[in-house]
Amino acid sequence: MATKVYIVYYSTYGHVEKLAHEILKGASSVEGVEAKLWQVPETLPAEVLGKLGAPPKSDVPVITASELPEADGFIFGFPTRFGMMAAQFKAFFDSTGGLWRTQQLAGKPAGIFFSTGSQGGGQETTALTAITQLVHHGMIFVPVGYTGGAGMFELEKVRGGSPYGAGTLAGDGSRQPSELELQLAFHQGQYFAGIAKKFKASA
Repeated sequence: MATKVYIVYYSTYGHVEKLAHEILKGASSVEGVEAKLWQVPETLPAEVLGKLGAPPKSDVPVITASELPEADGFIFGFPTRFGMMAAQFKAFFDSTGGLWRTQQLAGKPAGIFFSTGSQGGGQETTALTAITQLVHHGMIFVPVGYTGGAGMFELEKVRGGSPYGAGTLAGDGSRQPSELELQLAFHQGQYFAGIAKKFKASA
């Protein structure tokens, strides 16, 4: 049976979604892995999103908490809000109480990716504070470490991402993920999928 990896994300302006698609490519490149994109429900009214200048949502299916147990592993992605995950994703995690009570996600590997407005805007704290969600579910955090190669040590170019996972810098919203950031996203998907496959094989 294929190893199922769910890439579950929230994206307001499309930056996290772009990373998610690259992570999907990386995960799908691993033989025996079936990767799928999901987005979490939006909590803001359309009127508010319009005032924020947010583009329409894509046709990626919206996930419910009850669908999580179907997967063998997860890569969760979200933008930061004051150094922590956006409220939309926190609301989704808050809806997983039933899974927490039965520990249905315990022992499953999980990774994290993110987007921030600036270099000091939470490239590490967003992931660090999100790990508490995984801990209470008994999930096993799989960071990317420094397995992404020389690009992770790039100092001449502005870049997102850290040993916690792939990342991008959105700035005022006009900046899109760079080639270097997309490379790390692809690598994270590929790296995580390989580990999830090993987990399933040893279960």
